[in-house]
Amino acid sequence: MVTIMKKIAWTVLSALMGTVMLMWMNARKKNVVFHEVHCGLGDTTDKQLTIFFISDIHRRVIDDKLLSKVHPARNIDSVIIGGDLAERGVPLSRVEENVRRLACLGPLFYVWGNNDREVGEEAIRAIITRHGGVILDNTNATIPGHPTWGICGTDDPSSRKVDIDSTLRYIEQYENVILVTHTPSLFRKIEPLYHPRLMLAGHTHGGQIRIGKFGLMEKGAFKSEGGKAKLVSNGYGTSTLPLRLGAMPESHVITMNYVESVRKGC
Repeated sequence: MVTIMKKIAWTVLSALMGTVMLMWMNARKKNVVFHEVHCGLGDTTDKQLTIFFISDIHRRVIDDKLLSKVHPARNIDSVIIGGDLAERGVPLSRVEENVRRLACLGPLFYVWGNNDREVGEEAIRAIITRHGGVILDNTNATIPGHPTWGICGTDDPSSRKVDIDSTLRYIEQYENVILVTHTPSLFRKIEPLYHPRLMLAGHTHGGQIRIGKFGLMEKGAFKSEGGKAKLVSNGYGTSTLPLRLGAMPESHVITMNYVESVRKGC
C-alpha cells in the first residue's frame, strides 16, 4: 500500500513539474502574429500602413530572434509600445536596450502602462526621447510618411491622469486614427465619442494562465469588421510568475490597406 501511494505521489509530482516546465517554456516564446485590415471598398486599396505593436514587455529582453521575425518580413512604418515596458526591479540599462532595438524598426510611439512608473517616470521619458520616440500621454501625433493618419494615446488609469478629451483633441485633421491605450477598459469610454480605424491595448496578458476557457482575464483577441479593427494583446512578458498556459505571449504586425485620398478616409 505504501509503495502504491509513493508511486501515485511521484506520478502527480512529475506531472506537476512537467506542467510548470511547459508553462515556463511557453512564457519564453517569441511569437509575432500578423493581421491585415482592408479599409477600401472591397479589396480596392493603393497604400499600406504597417505597424509593429508590442505591449507588456515587463522583464523580457527584445532580442535579434524576435526582430528577425518582424523585419525584413515587412517594412515597418511605426512601432507602438502599448505600456508596461518595464516594472519594479528591471534595470534601466535593459529598458534602454529594448527601446533602442525597437526604435531601429521604425518611428516609435509609446503609452504608459500601470507598472512603468515603478522604475521612474523621468527615466522612462528620457529613454523614449533619447531614441526619437513620442510619448502619447493624452495626446496625438501624425504617423511619419502617412499624413492622413493620426495616432493618439491615453495615459494609464493608474496615474489618475487619463484625459480622453485631450487625447481626441484635433483628431479631425486626420482621415484615419489609431488609438492606443494600455488598459482595454478605456475602449468603452472612447467609442461613444469617436470610432478610430484601429484600437490597440494590452494589460490583461490574456489571463496569463488559463485552464481551458477559464482565466482571470479574457484571452486576447483581434477583431476586424467594416474596415475597422480592435486588438487586445496577450502581451509579450509576464507579471508575478514567469509562466504562461493557454495564453501565449505575442507581439503583432498589423497592415492597414487603405486608399490614399485628399478628402476621404479609407
